[in-house]
Amino acid sequence: MKVEHDEQKKKFFVKVDGYEAHVAYDVHDGAWDIRHTVVPKPIGGQGIASMLVKQVYDEARARGMKCMATCSYAVLWLQRHPEYEGIVSDDHAPDACAL
Repeated sequence: MKVEHDEQKKKFFVKVDGYEAHVAYDVHDGAWDIRHTVVPKPIGGQGIASMLVKQVYDEARARGMKCMATCSYAVLWLQRHPEYEGIVSDDHAPDACAL
């Protein structure tokens, strides 16, 4: 799967079997904040969400930015990957985004 980055729309995305999965982020306070993670059900369960979140945070770190999460999935991902030293956004609320 080839992950693409649309900097103007602030999203990373991948197309699989005619479906698009994406992660939308915002940039503020020196961090890339993942706001939404969307993987259509027909292509779910393949690790796509994790791959996209990792790609966003790897790119953020490469640019000297912090990793932040508003999206519930991204918060969970950061908890599973403490090496990213991620921050939970003040805007985070349980069930803030869906897969």
